[in-house]
Amino acid sequence: MSQTKLQEILGLLKGSVQVEGKRVKIIDEKVLKDNISALIYQGVFGDDTTKAETRWLIWEIAQTLGIRPASIHELYMARGRGEAPINFTVPAMNLRMLAYDSARAVFRAAMKIDAGAFIFEIARSEIGYTDQRPTEYVSAVLAAAIKEGYRGPVFIQGDHFQASAKKFKQDPESEIKAIKELIEEAVAAGFYNIDIDTSTLVDISKPDLDEQQKLNYELCAEFTRFIREKQPAGVTISVGGEIGEVGERNSTEEDLEAFMKGFNRVKGDVVGVSKLSIQTGTHHGGVVLPDGTLAQVAIDFDVLKRLGELARKEYGLGGVVQHGASTLPDSAFHKFVEVQTCEVHLATAFQSMIIEHQAVPESLRQEMYEWLKVNAASEKKSSDTEAQFIYKTRKKAVGPFKKHFWDLPEKSLKAIGEDLEKHFAFLFEQLNIKGTKAIVEKFIKAPEIHHAEPLEVKAGKKESTEDLAD
Repeated sequence: MSQTKLQEILGLLKGSVQVEGKRVKIIDEKVLKDNISALIYQGVFGDDTTKAETRWLIWEIAQTLGIRPASIHELYMARGRGEAPINFTVPAMNLRMLAYDSARAVFRAAMKIDAGAFIFEIARSEIGYTDQRPTEYVSAVLAAAIKEGYRGPVFIQGDHFQASAKKFKQDPESEIKAIKELIEEAVAAGFYNIDIDTSTLVDISKPDLDEQQKLNYELCAEFTRFIREKQPAGVTISVGGEIGEVGERNSTEEDLEAFMKGFNRVKGDVVGVSKLSIQTGTHHGGVVLPDGTLAQVAIDFDVLKRLGELARKEYGLGGVVQHGASTLPDSAFHKFVEVQTCEVHLATAFQSMIIEHQAVPESLRQEMYEWLKVNAASEKKSSDTEAQFIYKTRKKAVGPFKKHFWDLPEKSLKAIGEDLEKHFAFLFEQLNIKGTKAIVEKFIKAPEIHHAEPLEVKAGKKESTEDLAD
């Protein structure tokens, strides 16, 4: 650790924090809050040394303040045992854009209703096209918690750590290695919740259900064992499995049983999964109509109810997970609670709110869209209208235009943040997470974990995400 660089970084905090040895001391929390935005900006856009030391400092400040990455495993298992209520659904939010400002809006909305059961997540595909490696994402979330005065466990999740069916077919060992490397990087960064998705390898052409799910449950078990080897002392990482690929046929009780029986048979003596993601009729990002609007989504809530009950009663899991839900009509969200859904994943709506927000200059939007016409041209189908093409591909411009959005005027960022907060508040009300901070405190113990040195800043290899889910 460079003392010169560290002192330079500490200067951004105006004397509010001191480093004594390898621990931090908070001198003035108000001054810290006033200046944490400048710190996270350097953690995202500084040179590699600045990024590494800034992220280390944010982690250590958060640990000192009692803001600690945690696993939701014990809460979910308590639901499976019938010891925790199942009258709320945990929102898992993929923050593709303005992660710091978006997370601030999440914490503000949560603190107003004493909510604690909510998850920040990012998928393997999103890590690539949003240009947010795990240490950056964790730092943005923790900095947001510091800024808003949040305290307690913070759940950060690797969403869809997914096997590419195409790459697996070409070179299975390389694809397994790539996922393990991502797991190791994510766990070191503070991702203590990881959704393994090998459902892409399910082969429904096989007549026997066990054979259909075999590669799925065997690889999920292998990755679960690997996660258990890498998790820090005092943490049982929440691992999720997946039995049905989003966009394909709906999952059945028989699918769930085939997966769980096979998984439990081969996983060995390690702690298993705490939840299962299933398919109920949605598509990631929604189905885009020719005019660029979204088609109405029809979720089979009965599937969620039936498979959730089976997961809890027969296998002791927290329940089942709904993917691809952020493009649903507002009137649908309360139904997740009614059918006792464990967790619901939300992403595209937040991205759309930011890109389409009136505080974003039209010139910036058009610059993004022109970039897409050149750099994502190969993804345009002959049947796509321009509006469909732009809507489906604009997520690919998030990384290249990340700094443009972070550099928006403070007034614009404030307006975007306020509207995001209203949206999060609505979702939290519909999903009934009011008062869940007490439930989290009852079941979750987040250990104090310190890093002796800054984690390496990894650029991450550029990989194709064409068949990976968000």
